[in-house]
Amino acid sequence: MTDGDDRRKFARASWVNVLGNAAKIVVEGAAGLAFGSVALIADAAHSVADLISSIVVLAWGGSSFQEPDDTHPHGHDRIEPLTALFVGAVLAVLGLSLLYESLQGLLVLDPPAANPLLLAALAFAIVDMYLVYRYTEYVNADLGSPALEALAVDCLNDIYTTIAAVVGVVGVLFGQPLLDPIAGGLVSLLVVYQGVEIGRENVDYLVGAAPGPEKRTAITRTLRAHPDVEGVHDLTVFYDGTVLEVEVHVEVDGDMPFRRAHDIESELVDRLRRIEDVGDAHVHLDPSGIGEWKARSGEG
Repeated sequence: MTDGDDRRKFARASWVNVLGNAAKIVVEGAAGLAFGSVALIADAAHSVADLISSIVVLAWGGSSFQEPDDTHPHGHDRIEPLTALFVGAVLAVLGLSLLYESLQGLLVLDPPAANPLLLAALAFAIVDMYLVYRYTEYVNADLGSPALEALAVDCLNDIYTTIAAVVGVVGVLFGQPLLDPIAGGLVSLLVVYQGVEIGRENVDYLVGAAPGPEKRTAITRTLRAHPDVEGVHDLTVFYDGTVLEVEVHVEVDGDMPFRRAHDIESELVDRLRRIEDVGDAHVHLDPSGIGEWKARSGEG
């Protein structure tokens, strides 16, 4: 699949999120205003933030599929986690806002007028967000986009907040208006947690953090599996956007012909690029037996 195909799939998934959130806002907002339901109005307001996030992903996230150019010689891979970081920040701030509203609701009860149309609007919102979530996850199974994954998590949060609104409306119908702010507070904490987790993961992508030791072990094992490799040292593995960059020195027979050394280097780079999550690799060949690096790195 080409980058153009991936970019079109990314755009379609982003558009589905934009339209799904817009539909939810219209239906819930209209019902909330008509019957004075603070829960529905708050859930619709929640989706306004989601709509903004979806628009940002649509307009900005697709740039990660652009080829390297003069202004971005290493490509645009970091744009996507930056977009996801924005979504995570919006989620965290929104969750804190909803938590505040829930606490206020415990102090000042103002239940809406009981009407079955409130539940119908909430049912529409749940089905709407579930379908958007499933489609986003379906597309992202091939793309592995952190921005789309953030939107998918956002869809799940929408479902949870809407369920909280359902609990609140049902509570009103059965004479238990306190259920509305209590359920809203619990879901608000979940939204904050999800936003922080999305932010934490994508900060690692942006600052070039190293992966876990398992990935380093897999890379070293791949290099040593080559019959001409006699040692590996000065291995550096770090995130460049959502993909891994590998820099390593490999020891080979210092008397081999230069052309053969060049072929070995190309073979090693190809092997490394086939490892999951590795985007690029830079291999420097050293003649074995010198040992000048051992005092520095302790690897050999």
